[in-house]
Amino acid sequence: MSFIIVFMWSFVLWLVLTAGTKGMLWSPEELAAGVIFSSIVAYSTKNIVGEKASRFLNPSKWLGFVVYSVGPLFWGMVKANLDVAYRVITGKIKPGIVRVPVDLENEAQYTILSNSITLTPGTLTIEACPDEKALYVHWINVTEPEPQSSEVIAGSFEKWARRLGK
Repeated sequence: MSFIIVFMWSFVLWLVLTAGTKGMLWSPEELAAGVIFSSIVAYSTKNIVGEKASRFLNPSKWLGFVVYSVGPLFWGMVKANLDVAYRVITGKIKPGIVRVPVDLENEAQYTILSNSITLTPGTLTIEACPDEKALYVHWINVTEPEPQSSEVIAGSFEKWARRLGK
């Protein structure tokens, strides 16, 4: 079952990314390539996705990811871009690696939060440590060497990661 679900997701993503490249919606070659690449992705990840593949079929998860992407994540990226531009222009940086405590339950939540932090300019998640309930993040302007929560670096990302990664 996980093979089929991952194949469908990969193929739909392929169709979205290649739509309209040949003047028509999709050429036969694009469709064939999509089937081949989607099969490779589905086969190589079937053991990783496993029994939790059905969560990809939940439309509320899709809506949640869309809302998160166009809302909090986009706004966080805008603010971070402006902050990095300011720091580049003024030269006011204080880079460092900080341990960020998080309260997450599973790998999906750690992945969502880590990727969200890394996508915002000025931060890079170096390591996720579920045993310590922490992330190690390289930060362009360390204002708190030992933050008490992820709020100072990630804003509302942790709350969204907890909700989306269930």
